[in-house]
Parts: sequence; structure tokens; C-alpha cells
Amino acid sequence: MADDEEVCVGAKNDVDNLGVRIGAIFIILVSTAVFTLFPIITKRIPRLTIPQFIYDFARYFGSGVIIATAFIHLLEPAADELSQECLSDAFRNYPLAYGFALISMMLLFIVEFFAYRLGTLYLSKHGFEAHGHHHAAGHSDAIQPRETIAAEATYNDEEVLSDDAKLQHDIEASKPDSGFKKEGSVASEVVGVMVLELGVVFHSVIIGLTLATSEYRGDDDEFVVLFPVIVFHQLFEGLGLGSRLAFLPVEMGAFWPCLLALGYSICTPVGMAIGLGVRNTFTVDTPTGYYVTGVFDSVSAGILIYTGLVELLAHDFVFNQKMHRAPMWKVAINIFEVCLGAGIMALLGRWA
Repeated sequence: MADDEEVCVGAKNDVDNLGVRIGAIFIILVSTAVFTLFPIITKRIPRLTIPQFIYDFARYFGSGVIIATAFIHLLEPAADELSQECLSDAFRNYPLAYGFALISMMLLFIVEFFAYRLGTLYLSKHGFEAHGHHHAAGHSDAIQPRETIAAEATYNDEEVLSDDAKLQHDIEASKPDSGFKKEGSVASEVVGVMVLELGVVFHSVIIGLTLATSEYRGDDDEFVVLFPVIVFHQLFEGLGLGSRLAFLPVEMGAFWPCLLALGYSICTPVGMAIGLGVRNTFTVDTPTGYYVTGVFDSVSAGILIYTGLVELLAHDFVFNQKMHRAPMWKVAINIFEVCLGAGIMALLGRWA
């Protein structure tokens, strides 16, 4: 009974040592920015190009990190936060954390589907149509001129295509001005990355708020445990996001990928700044605190579950023709990298 009385009491935490907390803001900001920008800069600047297997490791390791973040660092805490005794009966008698995650997943699916549908209709009016299968990067259908599709249909119907015709077809497709533009693919990649960033942004602000208002009175206190774990958490997540941003179409240049990377990098520091600003009045251990963090965590979990399983795993492995043709040893390494990222991130859930 004594334990029940200590729930949702709204007791203020010890949030002294302001200098340490301000220093933590800059440490997280700089380290996260470096890890998130690193894949983008090295991909865009030829002199800094690094071996492809490093990009692959960051890409697949990051996919595992994002999936583990959704389940271990978001959905489970959200379920705990929205089932506290001091909340309304509607929250205590129904698993609303999973409900909010489900709603966000379904809304994301609907929005993405119709965004792509409207996009292809728009492109169709300008002489382009969606081709019937996924391209090598694993995202949505390629967009090709109607003339190209008609020619391919002819080849398929006749089931005859000479080697010379195939060679000429490939040459024309490789020309930058041939019209073989993948507008649908570009749009899908951009939307996928934006969705991914949306999920990690919500989560990053909340963990920054939590870290800034955590207790710090010595080596065994909450802040000392949370700080290094959150640093590694943000580094891994930033590496995964940065590797996705690095492979955005080159037509976008370096400005937008770098801007998105910096946008993610400042989210946790912004959350910490907010936490420090309300440190004398805010505490998570109140009904309002549980409502806010629980809803944000569950919505973020739904976004990252959809993104991780559909945009990342399905498109990188199941629908990726390049992966289908790759040697089994390379496929096994890539799958291991995904599992390694998920495993390490899940292990970090032991402390935060």
C-alpha cells in the first residue's frame, strides 16, 4: 500500500548541478551531429569517400537500432506510463499505448499510400507512369516514360529481345537526359526518410526532457546512469538516420540531407533545454507527465515500427532485387548487421 501512495505524487526531483546538465547538452549535440553527418559528408565529397561496406554496415545496423528503439525504448515505456494507477479508468482498463501505436501506424500507411497515389497521377499527366516492380534500391516503383513502357511491353509480348537491343536499351536508360527518371522512386525515398525522422524527433525530445529533469546527487543517481546510455542511444540512432540520408538522390544536393541531420541532432538538446527551463515545476511523476510522455512514446513507437519493418527491412531485403542476386555470404552479413544493431539497442534498454 505504501508503494501505491508514492505513485504520481509529483515530488520534485533533485535537478541541481546545472553546469553538468548544460555541458551534457553540448556533448550530445556535437556527438550526435558528428555521427549523423558523417555518412552524408563522406558520401557527397569524393575525397572523403569510404569503402562501401562501411556504408552498408551503418545502413543495416541502423535499421536494427530503429526497430529495437520502437519496441524496447518506446512501446514498453509507453505501456508502463499509460497504465499508472493515478490515470483515468480509460487508460488503466485498456492498453491505450498499443492503441495509439496502432493508430499512428495505420494513419501513416494511409497518408503514404495516397501521397504516392497522388504523386503518380501528377507524374502521369506529365508523361510518366509507374513501372510494375520495385527498383534496385528497394523502394517504390520506378517512373518511366509511356514510350519506354510500351516498348518493354512489346518485348514481353514477343518474348524476343536481341542482345544488341538489350544493350541499346541499357545505354539509353543510363543516359542522364534519356527520360528514364525515377521520380516516383525519388519521392518514395524522400517520404520514407521524412517519416523516419518524424519518429526519432518525437522520441529525442522526450528523452532530452527526461534526462534534464533526472536526479543527480552522486555516482549512483539517475542522471549518471542515463547520460552515457542516451549518448550511445543517440549516436546509434543518428548513424542509422545519417546512412539513410546519405543515399537520398544526388539531385537533392547536400543541403537538405545535412539540414535534416542537424534537425535530428538538436532535438535532444532542445528537449533538455525545455527540461531545464521547467525543472522547478515539472516532474514526470504526475498524471499530466504520464499522459504527455506516454502518448508521445506510443505514437513514436508506431511510426518507427512501420518505418523499420516496411520502409527499411521489407524494402532493403524482401523487395530488393539487388539483394536477391547478392551472394548468400553478403546477405548473411547484412542480416547479422541488422540483428547486431537490434541486439545492442535492446541491451541498452536494460538501463534506459
